[in-house]
Amino acid sequence: MGGRVSTSGSSPGLHCTTENADWMSALCPRLWDVPLHHLSIPGSHDTMTYCLDKKSPISHNESRLLQFLGKTLPCVTLPVVLKWSITQVLTVTEQLDAGVRYLDLRVAHMEEGSERNLHFVHMVYTTALVEDTLTEISEWLEKHPREVVLLACRNFEGMTEDLHEYLVTCIKNIFGDMLCPRGEVPTLRQLWSRGQQVLLSYEDETSVSRHVELWPGIPYWWGNQVKPQDLIRYLEHMKSCGRPGGLFVAGINLTENLEYILAHPTASLRTLTLPSLPYLGAWVREQCPGPGARCTNIITGDFIGADSLVSDIIRLNQKLLQG
Repeated sequence: MGGRVSTSGSSPGLHCTTENADWMSALCPRLWDVPLHHLSIPGSHDTMTYCLDKKSPISHNESRLLQFLGKTLPCVTLPVVLKWSITQVLTVTEQLDAGVRYLDLRVAHMEEGSERNLHFVHMVYTTALVEDTLTEISEWLEKHPREVVLLACRNFEGMTEDLHEYLVTCIKNIFGDMLCPRGEVPTLRQLWSRGQQVLLSYEDETSVSRHVELWPGIPYWWGNQVKPQDLIRYLEHMKSCGRPGGLFVAGINLTENLEYILAHPTASLRTLTLPSLPYLGAWVREQCPGPGARCTNIITGDFIGADSLVSDIIRLNQKLLQG
């Protein structure tokens, strides 16, 4: 935990530090018996967008107009789409090294792709394949045997029943006994005693009903706001309604709309996000984990490594030791 810095996959102003690579095992032993849904856990929003493919077609989930423009004017359309689609620049391993423990994995099958190759997607598809990425995560976990990750498989664009079964088989083969079967949300001590390191939520009810290794989709509070003040107002409203009973996510990620894009032709999701991080970070530092109705659990953000977000979220667990 010496704070070594990696620059691979990074860009100016963003860096990956390994000082939080083993933060779960470094928690105060009193927190080892707190269930995961009462801990404060850092996550990344749209985890895999650091490797979007510049030559990829626009997702079939996007509007027909955008798909048409992507085919007829790719040299104009794709650069614009990419700069509003990239939410992360650190690789998945760098994010784990930085302390991220919730990964937002948007799975898709490309119509133009091979029969079994699955990619990730956020407006366009990734160069990374799902099976390779899950293997990369598994290899990282083997090197960090007391760290636990929450993997949220979502979106499932173009997925047939056969492809779901193929993906679940891959998940079981790659993680094996690392997978924690669904049930009551466990504590770190319970997971360590069983040698389990992965809770995998899967937003397809049919697949979940067939496989005890899969957990239902984790609720995600998504504000869909351009302005940070409006996003915080949304999150405070959600808190006032009471937290879900199990694991859940509060997303502090901003979302552009067409009006904003047209009014800021030279901007990007990064230029929208980075100036707002101090304001959003101040809100994060005020939060409290725990069982209370207004408590937070998983907090996700964009451009992990651009500020102290991950460390701030981990540090919230100290509030559970007070009183």
